[in-house]
Amino acid sequence: MRIDPITLEVLKNHTRAAAESMAFTLYRTAHSTFVKETEDFTTGLTTPRGETFAAPSELGATWFVGLDYGGVIEMIDDYRPGDIALTNDPYSGFVCTHTPDMHIWKPIFHGDEIVAFSVGHIHNTDVGGAVPASLSRTLSEVHQEGVRVPPAKILVEGELDRQVLDFFLTNVRAPEQNWGDLKAQIAACNTGERKVHEMIARFGADVFREGVADLLDYAEAQARAIVLALPDGTYPFADYMDEDSVDGWPCRLKLTLVIDGDELVFDFTGSDPQLESSLNIPTGGAERHTLLMVGMTYVLYSLDPSLYLNTGVGRVCRCILPSGTIVNPTFPAAVGMRTLSCSRLQGLILGAFAPAAPERLAGSPGSGGPIMNVNTTDNRTGRRIMAAINPMTGGAGGRADEDGQDGSGANQGFLKNTPVEINEAEAGIKVLRYGLAPDSAGPGLHRGGLATEMTFQAFTPNTRVTARNRDRTRFTGWGIAGGRAGAPSRFIKNPGTNREVDLGNTDILTIGPGDVIHVACGGAGGWGDPRERDPAAVLLDWRRGWVTTEHARDAYGVVIADGMVDPDSTRALRGARANGGNGGNGGNGGFYDVGAERRDFETVWTEENYAALTECLARLPVHWRFYAKHRIFAAIELTAPGERHGDGSEVRRAFEALCAELPQLSAKAA
Repeated sequence: MRIDPITLEVLKNHTRAAAESMAFTLYRTAHSTFVKETEDFTTGLTTPRGETFAAPSELGATWFVGLDYGGVIEMIDDYRPGDIALTNDPYSGFVCTHTPDMHIWKPIFHGDEIVAFSVGHIHNTDVGGAVPASLSRTLSEVHQEGVRVPPAKILVEGELDRQVLDFFLTNVRAPEQNWGDLKAQIAACNTGERKVHEMIARFGADVFREGVADLLDYAEAQARAIVLALPDGTYPFADYMDEDSVDGWPCRLKLTLVIDGDELVFDFTGSDPQLESSLNIPTGGAERHTLLMVGMTYVLYSLDPSLYLNTGVGRVCRCILPSGTIVNPTFPAAVGMRTLSCSRLQGLILGAFAPAAPERLAGSPGSGGPIMNVNTTDNRTGRRIMAAINPMTGGAGGRADEDGQDGSGANQGFLKNTPVEINEAEAGIKVLRYGLAPDSAGPGLHRGGLATEMTFQAFTPNTRVTARNRDRTRFTGWGIAGGRAGAPSRFIKNPGTNREVDLGNTDILTIGPGDVIHVACGGAGGWGDPRERDPAAVLLDWRRGWVTTEHARDAYGVVIADGMVDPDSTRALRGARANGGNGGNGGNGGFYDVGAERRDFETVWTEENYAALTECLARLPVHWRFYAKHRIFAAIELTAPGERHGDGSEVRRAFEALCAELPQLSAKAA
């Protein structure tokens, strides 16, 4: 430690306040609903090498605390006072993680020396491309996901580069929104620059410089202390997205967590190959990429909320990321829907840690609800509308001491809902219902958080709805320590009519005047045996409309009659019913309840079969793997049950048959 602890604590508060001031500037001056209401943005301060040492904790996407701007900072040859650079290209420096996220950074000079950068990003509602809002799992290469701006200066010594700006705005659907949000970003960076100059004036350049290094070391030391208190061991876990493409097979994320003293290893071997859809996570193979560190940060912060959040936290962890997989795709893989993959990735990490600290960690977060956008026409003015209407979120998982947070929690807690009045005024729709979904929470001694649901109606022809992140219609959020899995998500067109259509995981559709859309997120997983839940707590949920009479009886063994708990019937029912079996996962036995769909799936796709699949696919070039996976899955589905042994042999036979059918593949696999 280079400076005394008291000075460091004061400086720490100053740097965090600076990041908060940046966030407040951006929040108050942004134009799009997705920034000023949903708050999908970041601000921060980095070292000259790009390590984030200060980030806000109250505003914006607060999970991006470990952003490393080093890769893009190096791609600009020369910096001068007044410069601001930007990029939204996921493959340039790997700070941007999909095209709607526009990152900017401004050098902060003290004399001739760069002492820091003020940085941040916003999620643009649209950056052009094949579909409104730019994102859909139907896209298969990054070129379809909107205009990509490689690292370039948007301000040169304080002067706007109109050519760069015009190139960007010409290719988007709502240029006035994008330009308004970019100006808000610039204002936020200027705020950060001013705050750094104020800190240098107060503390001196040497103390500021040394203090920033100490803040990174301080966060690292805190993180190592938390990890050291966990039991050493190897903790495997896997989770799934329902589909790896449009109407595809399930997509698997696999993590083997190793806790060794004060260090962590995240080994993602066994995760699915790079996809021919936009669910890939662009990390560039960086062993501490911010997208991989988010779940770890959630865990460590849950175990010790005094943890100071900056890039130093990630130093305790090293990731193993096989090339050509969903967690380390190669160009030009589409990456726009990494939001869904990252949500599942964060839950995967939470699940891997759960057996190491079951009394302190929670069941699966609710998931599967989309971030909704509408592209329609205002009937009064004829103006085309491009608007975000809501992030549909699920609650937090239940834990040993309390129920999960309802509606929005865990890894989606930073996403803010858009008020109904704003949606109706700016998005050209009518909201018929917005609230919590009954019976969605995973049952438990402490239940999971309830999901949100919304029903809305369109008024104009050719209203296009994008619903990115749709998932969990099949594989639901898992419960732990005896808790049960949450309910699946729902996406229905014209519910309750003879024109009802179950849209499943569709993420883009066109509707017309009078059409009604109902969407609900999946529920969070529970903690502990639901038949040990206090009947009074079940009754309270029933009175609130969150639990139906049937669900209270079936899930909790609580009989409600005439608006009250029937104690004798409840006692008899609970006594007569043995606790149901939990599905195993990843060698962790009955600790998890993963839901009926996943239990059935894993009777065929065992750990041994997946290990064989990983081994076989690794022998192929990247561009063959997704195709080969689908062919092997199709072959296994046609295999007679009596020939399925679950030991990997059927997968190897299917792979060998495929190689025999395709000589060009056989040569590559040799």
